[in-house]
Amino acid sequence: MRHLVCAFFGCALVLSTAHAATVEIEVWANGDVNERYRTGAIALAANILNEELKIESRDIRVTVKEQSWSGPRSWQQLKQAFQLAAESGQGPHIIVAGHEDIPVWGNAGLIHPAEEMMDLEAWPFDEIFENLWPIMSWQGRIWGVPQDAEARPFFAWKPHLRAIGYTEADIDALPERIARGAYTLGDALADAKRIQDAGLVEPGYGFYPRATKGPDFWQFYVVNGGAMEDAESGKLVLDRAALLKYYRFFHDAVFTYGVTKKNHLGMDWDQWYAEVASGKAAFWHGGTWHYARYVRGEGLTDFFDKVMFALIPSGGPGGRAATLTHPLTYLISTYAQDEEAELAARLITIASGPRLNTLHALASAHLGISRAQTRMDLYASDRWSAEATALLEQAFALPNNPHFGPYDQLVWKGLSAVWSGDATPAEAVDTVVREMRATMADHVVIR
Repeated sequence: MRHLVCAFFGCALVLSTAHAATVEIEVWANGDVNERYRTGAIALAANILNEELKIESRDIRVTVKEQSWSGPRSWQQLKQAFQLAAESGQGPHIIVAGHEDIPVWGNAGLIHPAEEMMDLEAWPFDEIFENLWPIMSWQGRIWGVPQDAEARPFFAWKPHLRAIGYTEADIDALPERIARGAYTLGDALADAKRIQDAGLVEPGYGFYPRATKGPDFWQFYVVNGGAMEDAESGKLVLDRAALLKYYRFFHDAVFTYGVTKKNHLGMDWDQWYAEVASGKAAFWHGGTWHYARYVRGEGLTDFFDKVMFALIPSGGPGGRAATLTHPLTYLISTYAQDEEAELAARLITIASGPRLNTLHALASAHLGISRAQTRMDLYASDRWSAEATALLEQAFALPNNPHFGPYDQLVWKGLSAVWSGDATPAEAVDTVVREMRATMADHVVIR
C-alpha cells in the first residue's frame, strides 16, 4: 500500500509538472559560433529560472527559442528582420543589438525601458562597470543592459619593431607611452615608413586599417580632440579642427608616407585577418574580439610574443589616447507584454551574472561587463581578458542620438573622398560642413 501511495503521489507530481503552462521566449542576436552565448546565455538562464518558478509554485515553465544571424550583412539583416516583425506585431521578446539602436527603437516605441523592468541597483547589475550605464541611456532613462563590452585597440607586430631597433623594454613600455601621449599617430606613421623602407612589409602595409566602414574610424577623430555630442543641448557636435586633423592623418598615411593602400577599403575580411595575423602588416587597429580569430582561426598561438596592443595614440597637441567601446545590449521588445516581459527581464538578470557572462567573454574574446568577473579565476587567469579589460578605463562610446546615422554617413563620405584622392582634407571638411548645415542644421552644433 505504501508503494502504491508513493507511486500515486509521484504520478501526481509528474502530472502537475506536465500541466504547467509553457511560455516561449524568443531571443535574436547577431553572432558567429564564437558569439553563441549572446542567445545561449539566455537559454542557459532558463534552466535556473524554471527552478526558481518551481520554488515559487508558479504553474509556468520557460523555453527559449534562439535565432542568430551571421555573415557580411548580418547586422543589416537582423535589424531589418526586427523592424519588419515589429511592424506586423510580432518579433522576438529579447533582441541583442547595438546601443545606438536604443534612441531609434525607443523613439518608435519598439522597446521597453530596462529600468522599468529590472532593479538595476541590485545584484548583478550593481557590479557592472559604471561607465557602461551611460551608454545604455537615452533621454534620462536606461533602456538596455550591457550584454558584453569591448575595446578597439591599436596593434603592432613586435618582430618588425625589433627589426628597426626597438628593445624588449622599449616594446613593453610602448602602451604606457601611448597612454600618456608620448607616442602619437605621427610617430606611428614614421615607424610604419621605417618598417616599410626596411623591406619588412610590402608598400601599403605599414598601417593597415580595418577593411570596411565602421565605428572604429571615429577613434581617429576623438584622439585628435574631437567631441561628438554637446552635453547641454544633447545635439551632435562636429569639430572642424579635429575633423581636419582626422582627415589629414589618413591623407598622410596614403599619400605622404605611402604606408596605407589607396584601394585598401572594401578588401575581403578573410584576407585582412590572415595578413595582420601573419606579420604582413606593421600597425593596424581592430576589436578586442579579433583575438579569437587571430589565435583560433589564423593559428597565431604565440600572440603575446608577436603582437603589441594599446590605446589608439593621440593625434598630438589637443588630443588624447583613447579607444572605442561598443557594448551590445539586451533589449526587451514591446512585443513582450505582461508575463512575457517579466520573464524576459528575469532571464536577462540571470544571464547578466558573472558566470554566464564570462562564458561569452572567453568564448568570443569580448570583455566582461562587471567587476565581479575580474574577481573570478576563470576570467582573471585568462591573460587576454585581464589585460584587455584595462583598456575600458579610457574608452568612449558613440552617442545615442537618433540623428547619428546621417551624421556618420556624411563624415565617412568626407574620409572616403580624402582616401581616394578626390579631395584634400580641407576640401573634404568644407564639403562635410556645408552638407551638414544644409541637411542637419537643427541637430548638429558645428564648431
